[in-house]
Amino acid sequence: MNTLTMRPYAGEADLPAITGLLNDCDAADHLDDNYAIDDLRLEFADPRLDPANDLRLWEDADGALIAFGQVWIDSDAEAVEGSLYWRVAPAARGGDIEDEIMAWASGRVREQARAEAKAARLRCSTRSEFAYGHSLPQRHGMVVSRHFFQMRRPLDQPIEPATLPAGFVLRHVASDANVAAWVEAYNQSFVDHWNFHPITLESHQHWLQHPSYQPAHDLIAVAEDGTIAAFSFCVIDAAENTRNQRNDGWIGILGTRRGYRRQGLGRAMLLAGLHRLKADGVDYARLNVDAENPSGALQLYESVGFGVVHSWHNYVKSLDELVQ
Repeated sequence: MNTLTMRPYAGEADLPAITGLLNDCDAADHLDDNYAIDDLRLEFADPRLDPANDLRLWEDADGALIAFGQVWIDSDAEAVEGSLYWRVAPAARGGDIEDEIMAWASGRVREQARAEAKAARLRCSTRSEFAYGHSLPQRHGMVVSRHFFQMRRPLDQPIEPATLPAGFVLRHVASDANVAAWVEAYNQSFVDHWNFHPITLESHQHWLQHPSYQPAHDLIAVAEDGTIAAFSFCVIDAAENTRNQRNDGWIGILGTRRGYRRQGLGRAMLLAGLHRLKADGVDYARLNVDAENPSGALQLYESVGFGVVHSWHNYVKSLDELVQ
């Protein structure tokens, strides 16, 4: 009988084994979801994450890591919502381990919901063509609530000029005050989008420590009164490119603040980001988009030459109407 042991994350000593497991899964599943130890170290130190409670490892009788689970927890006025990321070693799939992961994740979200006296929801996402990734949510009664696309554009094709409307100037984030204003602009830009959860200054500053971050790629459109009206957050991760054997950059986040929409700012900032990435020598630009975004983001991306390369299903399940 195979004996499994579930335990919490033990810190730095666990990073090599977790990284190895995730990369073994990626080699088998071809999801372009591989990691480096430095990436995980930074991720697990995110202020939003409670490593002792939000990470779990499963080991076999020989002490080998065979599964990993992570839950990102967000709260709003009505509910506590957890987003589950999970991986199981290819040789260990199909037994009880997947159900154990779901039981742990559901329990973790319910625990937090009880503490806040709110409803509890669990989400997870998987690539559309990844059959194994759909097995766990479907077996546990989760339903698809949203679809997302990853899109790509070759940068050897012409890019139209990035022309800002009158009264706005293109700059990049260059100070702590800019960072704080960027966080405010982000929250104002996405507050009316699907499943929005605000970010904090602390969390955003944490991610700016990633080696791939360059202020020159953190583009902002500034109004005459100094307000950040729109932004195009670009990333070139050289280490990720090496692991995936490609030369891509990302339009990581594109947004226009409420009150400044329908003026062409979003299109101009997208084009500015593409010009920035091309100038820095990458071959393709990538981005992720909500396929049902009501602001017309999908049509904007298609209009400047992006095409869909992957799609995702986002699953959800209500764990309790209200946890007392």
